[in-house]
Amino acid sequence: MKCSHCQTELKHVFADLQFSPPCQSLITNGDLEKSEVYHPLVAYVCEKCFLVQLGTKIDASAIFNEDYKYFSSVSKSWLNHVEKYVDQIVDRLDLNAGSKVMEIASNDGYLLQYFKKYDIAPLGIEPSTATAEVAERIGIETISEFFGTSFAEELIVDRGKLDLIIGNNVLAHVPDINDFISGMKVALKDSGTITMEFPHLLNLINEHQFDTIYHEHFSYLSFYTVRKMFNYFGLEIYDVDELPTHGGSLRIYACHLDNKNIQTSENVTSLVQKETHAGITDVNFYNGFQEKVDKTKYDLLQFLIEQKSKSKKVVAYGAAGKGNTLLNYCGIKGNDLIEFVADANIHKQGMYLPGSHIPIVSPDVIKKTKPDFVLILPWNLEKEIVSQLDYIKSWGGKFVIPIPELKIIDK
Repeated sequence: MKCSHCQTELKHVFADLQFSPPCQSLITNGDLEKSEVYHPLVAYVCEKCFLVQLGTKIDASAIFNEDYKYFSSVSKSWLNHVEKYVDQIVDRLDLNAGSKVMEIASNDGYLLQYFKKYDIAPLGIEPSTATAEVAERIGIETISEFFGTSFAEELIVDRGKLDLIIGNNVLAHVPDINDFISGMKVALKDSGTITMEFPHLLNLINEHQFDTIYHEHFSYLSFYTVRKMFNYFGLEIYDVDELPTHGGSLRIYACHLDNKNIQTSENVTSLVQKETHAGITDVNFYNGFQEKVDKTKYDLLQFLIEQKSKSKKVVAYGAAGKGNTLLNYCGIKGNDLIEFVADANIHKQGMYLPGSHIPIVSPDVIKKTKPDFVLILPWNLEKEIVSQLDYIKSWGGKFVIPIPELKIIDK
């Protein structure tokens, strides 16, 4: 096994989560009796470039297909986040109706829709036809393809190079990260900017966020490593924002390395120092993460078993990918310890979580069954979900957050 960026032999295990089915491979009622395919879920750290990555990569086309059921527009807080981004980037880059804007992994048009008020006609690239069709219905031109160097070369022949290339939570999702970054270099105008958002590896480690490790996420990214990879392909990261989204993310701003019209922000130097001080470029920094993972597992199981012994009812909220990693690593099967998981995404309701086979229902079922505890699986949306489900307090219901440490919210 070799590093997907620098081809160094991968030897250092970062986290071993054993075996798991793909986190978005939801099960229909008719398929419950059929066998599921489990894949190794082991993350390694490269001792040369410090890219954390999965050792086993499953075919991306088997994940991001017509059955893909993650729709970005479901979260209101996420919509607020990207609308603010659009307002900010249009002003910062002085974009106008003639500007060429493209988002890679544009999903259901959740972000690109906000360019309409500036009379900018953006282009979406989205391999999942299910989400691409939704984007098309709201007037966002979308090409259902995987992005890479060959695609970029064809694209610029037909459409020219781009003023702005956007990628939110996609950099970690590509199996060939070199080809992906190379493609952005090809497609970017000489004066153009790339912005990418991705969960920050430093937060993943410090906050024990092991549940963000799943087969959709091929890579886990530090600023040091991303900057190194972008430089390798002739791109310079000239600014970076630290964001609270997804448990702590980075938004990078990149341009061509030979673009001398843009000055590098002090934010870049500051974050490099922060990561270096933490030890991100020392392989020993990655030791001990497995112990944190296992403690979370044992604490959650202890809590669930204790509530079961007291005849308390526990349900979950959010049929999220991270939740499936958590439940599968904890070995939770069926609805014995967790009766159901509620989710606002109508495309998931009536199905079952992969591996655990917990049924997915409408949030209305929470009101009907009045559980004692609601386990919030997408803990990164804690504030939004607690606000939405505040009514559980009327019968004494409490919220449970599993990451970074198990906590109960009863106020």
